[in-house]
Amino acid sequence: MPKYLARRLLIAIPTLFGVTLVIFIAMRVLPGDPLAAISGEGAGSYVLSKEQLAAARASLGLDRPYYVQYLDWVKDILRGDLGKSFWRGEPIRELIVRRGPITGQIAIMAVVISWIIGLPVGVIGAFWRNSIADYVFRLIVILFMAIPSFWVGLMIILSLVLTFTWRPPLTIVYFWDDPVRNLQMTLGPALAMGVALGAVMARITRSSVLEVLSEDYVRTARAKGVRERAVVWRHVLVNAMLPILTVSGTALGALLGGSVAVERAFGVPGLGLALIFAIAERDWMLIQNLVLLYGVIFVLINIVIDLSYGWFDPRIRYQ
Repeated sequence: MPKYLARRLLIAIPTLFGVTLVIFIAMRVLPGDPLAAISGEGAGSYVLSKEQLAAARASLGLDRPYYVQYLDWVKDILRGDLGKSFWRGEPIRELIVRRGPITGQIAIMAVVISWIIGLPVGVIGAFWRNSIADYVFRLIVILFMAIPSFWVGLMIILSLVLTFTWRPPLTIVYFWDDPVRNLQMTLGPALAMGVALGAVMARITRSSVLEVLSEDYVRTARAKGVRERAVVWRHVLVNAMLPILTVSGTALGALLGGSVAVERAFGVPGLGLALIFAIAERDWMLIQNLVLLYGVIFVLINIVIDLSYGWFDPRIRYQ
């Protein structure tokens, strides 16, 4: 296990290096920079002269060669210095520490909700294959897979506002400070994303359970008179968990970066909303570090998922 973990971490280094390179090149290839919003036409009183614009670029280091800018950025990352937001002047590390727990909580809650919805539906559909319940569940699953998460979020907001005159908190409230107000902020986005993911989880669970049910050891357990509940928990679900874990880990990483639209719909002050504003304002440094953060988290989640396979299947050995 330690050797396998060390090898995976070493493999992750060139992966993250590639991520930094792609992010940096993409930000320089796309038109516009942090100064474009205040130096272009229609900027009114904020129009800068050529001398002022050159001085501003020099102060931000934008006049240096690209490879120098890239190396300086990587050095700052290795030192733990993520720089400051161009418009807000706030250290990016403090922004991540303040907003990150909200986005992380929403993503984890969405995965838990998807398990609560998807696992029972998938198991029922597999054990009662081609029954009326199976057909109904499959129809509902396809329906929710086709509906975008942000649309579900908007419907949830309209329902809560029109029925209960609900208003979400406008400031960040952590769960350990005020659980009720925190859930008022995070439950809606988590439910909007968790329902769509639950539909995917139901399909994966059904397929995986059907595959396990056809295995010889399941038929042997039933032939020996093992109770159906024990067959489900000890033989079927445990062995069907590997594809479910894979999808859950991939979905968790995707939800952290894909919560942008849902956070915008609910007005949740998470990292997704910060990324939207950063893109609109062309805040290069903030965009680069947030996307890199998503990449690092995605790599780490995949490593954790790979290591967790051994807990569910003792036949898997790490060398």
